[in-house]
Amino acid sequence: MGTRAARTALLVAAMMFFAVLALDIAVPTLVLCVMASSVWLVSLDMPVLRKHEGGAA
Repeated sequence: MGTRAARTALLVAAMMFFAVLALDIAVPTLVLCVMASSVWLVSLDMPVLRKHEGGAA
């Protein structure tokens, strides 16, 4: 009975390790995607901002 419990505990530990490893890769990827999207959004050529270019300087 002890061997089966040890195998189950090892299986649960391995599952937790690989689940955390997947999050360790997914979360920084998501953050980098959000940062790249925000840079792309800010650098868009918006017509609203063009109206003010010809103003008095």
